Amino acid sequence: MSKLLPREQITAALEAANTNNKVALVPFITAGYPDKDAFISTLKAIATEGDVVEIGVPFSDPMADGVTIQRSSHAAIAAGVSLHWILDELTAAEDLGAPVVLMSYLNPLLAFGYEALAKQCIAAGVCGFIVPDLPWEESAEFRAVMDKYGLALVQLVTPVTPDDRLEMLCKGSQGFVYAVTITGITGGDVALPPTVTDYLDQVKSHTSVPVCAGFGVRHASQVENLGHHANGVIVGSALVEQLEAGADPAPFLRDLRS
Repeated sequence: MSKLLPREQITAALEAANTNNKVALVPFITAGYPDKDAFISTLKAIATEGDVVEIGVPFSDPMADGVTIQRSSHAAIAAGVSLHWILDELTAAEDLGAPVVLMSYLNPLLAFGYEALAKQCIAAGVCGFIVPDLPWEESAEFRAVMDKYGLALVQLVTPVTPDDRLEMLCKGSQGFVYAVTITGITGGDVALPPTVTDYLDQVKSHTSVPVCAGFGVRHASQVENLGHHANGVIVGSALVEQLEAGADPAPFLRDLRS
């Protein structure tokens, strides 16, 4: 059997969870937060419960993120966390046990250099990227390098994405489609709109890769409800808050799927 490409490893991990009658779980943490020295051990603890792990690259102006992730990003930068540091840490670490996706705004990727970035990602076990400020129309250069190395570029869609654009982004997405559940930024304890299930059904109808729902997910009841209409859920701000409080992330994540 041929070895899976990095982007195929993401899809396979999500589909494997569904095969076991589970909602796939994609936990998000900001790299190096709240304890820079505990970064890898925290990742390993999260990977025991998560099917794919999303690591946020700290950025000075995280425009898609709410106050929790903004706070974590600014603190990580102050502690010296950078994209270079993250990749060095991942390269030195043993296998985490789950595919890794980096969530980064475009500037750090541009500064690193796409070709050098892709090569380092392969060495570090990174399987793909989520880049919220990179529109499809401006992504050809980045996508070409990602394709060369088999890395995923995950596309984001929202409840207000027009139908024709939704179809284009879903067909172009690799690894999975990131279905933003609300209009706005991450975080907060707000009820998901009742129309979210119809929206997720629509997203799934346009793609052959898994669909993962994110933004505002923090309760087991939400995970159960979304799991009937999406392959997986992304949990970010709620998990970062657990880490800030010094809690063990594994029981929190386990309870979300209970």
